[in-house]
Amino acid sequence: MITITALPTETVRALQAGAADAYGAPPERHVAQGSGNPCRHCLTFIAEGAEMLILAYRPFAGLHPYAETGPIFLCAAPCARHEGGAMPEVLCDSPDYLLKGYDTQDRIVYGTGRVVAAAEVAGYAQAVLERPEVAYLHVRSARNNCYQARIDRG
Repeated sequence: MITITALPTETVRALQAGAADAYGAPPERHVAQGSGNPCRHCLTFIAEGAEMLILAYRPFAGLHPYAETGPIFLCAAPCARHEGGAMPEVLCDSPDYLLKGYDTQDRIVYGTGRVVAAAEVAGYAQAVLERPEVAYLHVRSARNNCYQARIDRG
């Protein structure tokens, strides 16, 4: 069993209130255009015309060679955090996703990185999490490498 882990609510609320992003800049405020703006907290797409935030995010506590930083979107207004193992909307829209396993030191576990069809994300994640050296996985865009969510043992 797996759990899809969205960004922590306390982190998101701080960013929604104007806290600095991973580069020390305030989040940019924009209006969602189209349907391709996935919020990394509720894990749904931000409605066209709704206000959203664009910011630099690093899904790691510290700086090290594997601590990738990149752009993400968030709802500008408070939204409910996605909870549980159900596959969220934002992980069903693309034909495929990049999954990578990490150890307890936040280092990539080599051999776990793979582009996986959307329908196979849960199964692949479950198989990778059976490896004792893997603590969690990241789901990223297979096209742009943008961070989408984390997968933990559930």
